[in-house]
This record gives sequence, C-alpha cells and structure tokens, in this order.
Amino acid sequence: MSSSSLERADAEPASPIPYVEFVALVATLMALNALAIDVILPALDNISGEFALADENSRQFVVTAYVIGFGAAQLAWGPLSDRFGRKPVLLVGLVIYGLGALAAGLATGFSMLLACRLIQGIGAAATRVVAISVVRDVFGGRRMASVMSLVMMVFMAVPIVAPSLGQLVLFAASWHWIFVVMGLYGLGMILWSAIRLPETLADEYRRPLSAGKVAEAFAIVLTNRQALGYTLATALIFGGLFSFLNSSQQIYVEIFDLGAWFPVAFGASAIPIAAASFTNSRLVGRFGMRFLSHAALIGYCALAFLMTLASVLTPGLLGFWPFFVLISLIFCLFGFVGTNFNALAMEPLGHVAGTASSVLGFMQTFGGGFFGAIVGYLYNGTVTPFASGLTVLSLLAIGAIFIAEGGTLFRARHAPLKS
Repeated sequence: MSSSSLERADAEPASPIPYVEFVALVATLMALNALAIDVILPALDNISGEFALADENSRQFVVTAYVIGFGAAQLAWGPLSDRFGRKPVLLVGLVIYGLGALAAGLATGFSMLLACRLIQGIGAAATRVVAISVVRDVFGGRRMASVMSLVMMVFMAVPIVAPSLGQLVLFAASWHWIFVVMGLYGLGMILWSAIRLPETLADEYRRPLSAGKVAEAFAIVLTNRQALGYTLATALIFGGLFSFLNSSQQIYVEIFDLGAWFPVAFGASAIPIAAASFTNSRLVGRFGMRFLSHAALIGYCALAFLMTLASVLTPGLLGFWPFFVLISLIFCLFGFVGTNFNALAMEPLGHVAGTASSVLGFMQTFGGGFFGAIVGYLYNGTVTPFASGLTVLSLLAIGAIFIAEGGTLFRARHAPLKS
C-alpha cells in the first residue's frame, strides 16, 4: 500500500456526515442482512403449512436460498463497487433487496418464494460489501477497528430482537407481511443512503472492471496457507451458526414446546455473541487474535461434543435449560472466533484487500450456508444431528487452523498493544 493510500485511510471522514450518523448508517446497513434471516424464523411453520410441504425440513430452504444468493453475489458487488463507486452499487443492491422482499410477500408457491429469497440475498450482498468498503475508505488503523467494533455490536444485537418482531407481525397478520416489513426497511435505507451517504471512493482509486482481477484474488487466497486455512475454518464455524438458524424453530418449538416463546429463547441465546464481541475488542490487544480464537474454538468443540454425548446417552436429561445453557456458552465462544478468524484471513492479503474481501466473503458465507443446510436438513426430531454437526464442523475447523499455522496453535505473531 502506498503512502498516499495510508494517508487516505488514516484520515478523518472525507464528508460532512457526522461520525455518529456514519456509524449508525453503516451498522444499519449491516443489520439489514441479519434481519432478513432472523425475522422470518417464527413464520417457517406457517409457511410450511400454507404450502403443504411434504418434507417439513424443506422449510429451512427459505433461509438457505437467501444465504446462497447473499454469499455468491459478493463476488460481483466487490469489483463493481471498485469500478463504479460505493454509492451507486449500494443503491442498486438495496433496490434489488426491496423488490425481492416485496415479491416474496406476494409468492403464491414455495418455489416462487425461494426464487424471491435468492434475489433478496443477491441484493443484500451489496450492503455487506459496500458497508465494509466504506469504512475502509474513510478510516484506517485503530479508528477503523473502533468503527467496525461498534458496527458489529449492532449486527450481533439484531438476532436478539428480530424473531420477536416477526412474531409480533404474525400476531396481527399473515407471514406475507413480514416481507413487507423487510421491503419497508429496504426503502428506508435507500432514502437514508441516497440523501446522506457521500461517495467515499475517489476517482483516482477506482479500478477497471475485470474478471481477471477476481481470478487473481481467488488464486492469491487459494495459494496462501493462512488465508485459505482461516477462510475454511470460518466457513465451517459459520456452518454451525447457519445450522442453528435453519433448525432453531423446529428445536425450540417441536422438541421443547416453547410455542410463541421461541423468539424470546432465540434472542436470549444470541445475547452472548454480542457480549463476547465486545469483550474480544477489549482483550485482543493484550492476548492476541490467535490465543483468544484458538482457545475459544477448542472450547466450542468440547461443548458441542458434550451436547452430543448428552443427546445420545442421556436424551432425557437434555431438556430445554441444559440445551439453552450449552448453546449460549457455544455462542459466547463463537463471538471470539468469527471476528478474529476474519482478521487473520485478511492479514496477508492487504495488497488485494478490496477484491479479496469479496472472495473471502463469498467462500465463508456460501460455505457456511452449504454446511449449515446439510446439518439442518438432517433434523430428525432430536437435538442429536445438530449437536453432532457442531462437533464435526468444529473438529474440521481445528484441523484447518492447525494446517494454516504450520502445525502449531496459540503462537503469537505480534507484540501486545500497550494500554
């Protein structure tokens, strides 16, 4: 990176938009994706009933279709934003997202609903790529880390309230109106972004649109042991999260008979992710990304194995509260893994950061959605497929990290930050 790039990255916001509003806007854009997944969870049973799905596990495809679109489209939005600028790409993505949501609300068949969700995910991918790129354009160094920490706090808080919002809509109307709510959210973001968000990518930093650039970034990621190892590990761990998103409604409602209390339990079990993300931001400077994330991943695997044993050997003891405690602890450790693994994957790719970020986002989201769909679809009326899926995925992630680090774990590469 040139000195001029460093000066640009370390500068204060290159726009009159206030700092608080800038953070709020970026965080709200990131939250749009989490909302699109979590707000629909209470309605999966209603959707399954209305379309008379022969296989009830097929309801999970409502989440999977969105995740596939979201993951795959990042490959396109990254280079497009580098060529045409952040703002126009963001607005186009938001329009696609909003239209996909409204069309999903009008779906008359399950296949049509899945197609609309795929389109909605394609549009949402632009918000993820552009939000991160905008922060990178405006801030650098510790300032950027501070902004992203605040953004991720909001992003991780959305799962706490989104299912309850979906449940409130169901109390007053049909599941179709949940997609109307998503469309209105998208419309609000279009207006806010169009009026207040400046273009953050200067003309001199725009790059030609070329498939070769994407292929080059792919080659760099796939041939860099650290980047590839941590990217695969992130995909595997996100697979565990997506498997929970896919099957959580069935687990909480069918196994534990929570009924309308499902959104409360789901939101409460998501609180530890947000708390761990905040704690990680305070501890990472002292202990390092590797120590915190490696220790958390091993603990994650141990708890998943304990849940698997309990579900197989003593299923009667794995009631709601033991399950809730275990999944909350697992999610707490997840909060120390995801953010650090992303940073470690990007660490050796600074020279191709923009396009590489799209490639990593694609591999992590698409891979996580794929693994999560497999585990979720194995649901059989017990917790065992989910718990064993978490165990296998986390074991594979440990193996990927072991290879990425050349056969060692916990080895620090950077000196602690001074307080």
